[in-house]
Amino acid sequence: MPAPCPGPRLSRRHMIQAGAASYVGLGLTQLLKADESRTRAATADHLIIVFLNGGPSHLDMWDLKPDAPPEIRGEFKPIPTSVPGVSFGEHLPKLARHMHRCTLIRSMHHSVNNAHAAAVYCALTGHDRGEIGGGARPDDFPAIGSVVGTRRPPATAVPPHVLLPFITKEGAGGPPQPGYFAGILGKPRDPYVVLRDPNAADFALPELTLGPDVDPARFDARRQLAARLAGPTPTDRTLAELDATRAKAFDLLTAPALRDAVRIDREPPAVRDRYGRNIYGQSVLLARRLVEAGTRVTCVSWAPDANATWDTHGNNFTKLKNELLPQFDAAASSLLTDLADRGLLDRTLVAFMGDFGRTPRINGQGAGRDHWNFCYSLMLAGGGVRAGYVHGASDRIGGRPSRNPVTPADVIATIYECLGVPPDLELRDRLDRPQALVPWGTPIREAVG
Repeated sequence: MPAPCPGPRLSRRHMIQAGAASYVGLGLTQLLKADESRTRAATADHLIIVFLNGGPSHLDMWDLKPDAPPEIRGEFKPIPTSVPGVSFGEHLPKLARHMHRCTLIRSMHHSVNNAHAAAVYCALTGHDRGEIGGGARPDDFPAIGSVVGTRRPPATAVPPHVLLPFITKEGAGGPPQPGYFAGILGKPRDPYVVLRDPNAADFALPELTLGPDVDPARFDARRQLAARLAGPTPTDRTLAELDATRAKAFDLLTAPALRDAVRIDREPPAVRDRYGRNIYGQSVLLARRLVEAGTRVTCVSWAPDANATWDTHGNNFTKLKNELLPQFDAAASSLLTDLADRGLLDRTLVAFMGDFGRTPRINGQGAGRDHWNFCYSLMLAGGGVRAGYVHGASDRIGGRPSRNPVTPADVIATIYECLGVPPDLELRDRLDRPQALVPWGTPIREAVG
């Protein structure tokens, strides 16, 4: 039996969770046991995803082409990183000093070039369903955090899976994007969502605080009454999910570790300044605090909707230079610094990723770059991945992989292996049909240290 599931004790909370999971097709054995023949021991206990929603420009961040024609190379110049021979864009100077801790993948590709929703779903689950867009659905494959939270419940009473600071929409006013939620695992496995701005002076999560007229003794009496009224585990799936969700809510209300983690005001002002006094920088800082409290997977979605931030069809260079890259550089570099300094990076996997890249050729409609799924980049750090390594390469204009092409399924399979979850784990959908977790993904062996 591998490291991730070392004989967990079955508390009432875990039994409720396991009971609910059985109604969505996961038996108790599948919840708590891993097949040693199908996975290696976990090299990471936690995962932080910083998802640059909308499609960050690989050509201006991680894979510059200084020898290409002006309409390809753009305005930014390459700068050296802490790994000889590896360059970043000039507006990532702080992150460049951490390249010796990272694996940079420059040969990503998939089939989705239009629908952000489908590209996000592909990037976060490894399931490439082409241009089938639309919002999150109950029959979606689950988010990484939903799976890991089921396989490896936290040791402390904190949510296993947290999403912040937005439920990103597919366009302003559109439906929530898929890939962030539990899908076929059922709503009790959805992430705990933080929708308040951690940068706000009055940031707090009042839902974690008992009302003024409810003391702990009274709350415990209410909890016991609710349990008696609930009776035996219901056979109806919806009622089972409701019971599991209610149990989770009771747990969160009595979880001091979570209440302490969200007290971001306890961080020294200099640390908060270093991450950036904006909603994204402070969300990344909060992600670090949640990992320290025991949360398994935290995902920072860097956009309220798909078109709001990294979707730079126009003013690509102005927006990157003046807003997006300085904020990302500060937050990403500070996260890696703090995790390393606190001895957490070895067991915390960090993924800086997006839904696709941007076109090699700059468009004529406001100096922008459009969607480009045929080749793009992402970065991994810590948690067992190889340090100071570049995997794959793009061609001379950053348009197609020229060496070691990689798909999102391969990256997701690699992440699951680092977290001690077999990528070929069998799930069951609502009709009790077997579904492989990442059927098309092969872990990138060269990228794991």
